[in-house]
Order: sequence, then C-alpha cells, then structure tokens
Amino acid sequence: MDVRVTSRDVGPRTVVEVDGEIDVSSADALRDEVSLLLDRDRTDLVIDLRAVRFMDSTGLGVLVGTLKKVRLAGGQLQLVIDSERLLKVFRITALLQVFTVHDTVEAALDA
Repeated sequence: MDVRVTSRDVGPRTVVEVDGEIDVSSADALRDEVSLLLDRDRTDLVIDLRAVRFMDSTGLGVLVGTLKKVRLAGGQLQLVIDSERLLKVFRITALLQVFTVHDTVEAALDA
C-alpha cells in the first residue's frame, strides 16, 4: 500500500493530510510535500495522521526531521493522531514528549 499526501492552507496554517502507510518505500512522499511547503514559507504545519494505518521507523524519522526544520524556520508542527495503535508507537519511542499531539484537526488549529 502506498501513501497519499495532500495539503491545504487554513489561514496561516497548513494541514497536511496523510493516508496510507508510511514506510521506507513511501516516506519520500511525505518528506517531499513538507519540503515544498517549507520552500513556500509555510512553517506552521498540522500533520493529520488519522488515516495512517502503519508507520515504521522511516516515517518517524521523517516526522522528527520535519520538526527540526520547522523549528529552525521559526514555525511549529502539530500532529493529529486518533489511533491507539499509532499513539503506542509514539509512546514507546518517547516521541509523545517531543511532539504536540491532538486527536482532531480542529483541536490542532485552535491551539
């Protein structure tokens, strides 16, 4: 299964919607989309992972790298995760302490 990555601007923020599996063979799609956004000075990102069914360490690495780039650019990155399975991966890797995570896009946009 591949991944589909789309983005839409919501005022000063950009919501990046990810659907599918983020692994070694598909992570470039997310990395490329985020790079394009950062090139356009879209540095306030909400990455919606609610439709992600699987993520391996490559996907986690892309998110960590994105967080570093966003912070260097003076922006902020928030994640939307509503799957206990995916939250468990973030909990085990201690990434819940690194990322701001919401359970809805609306909550992320209101933060």
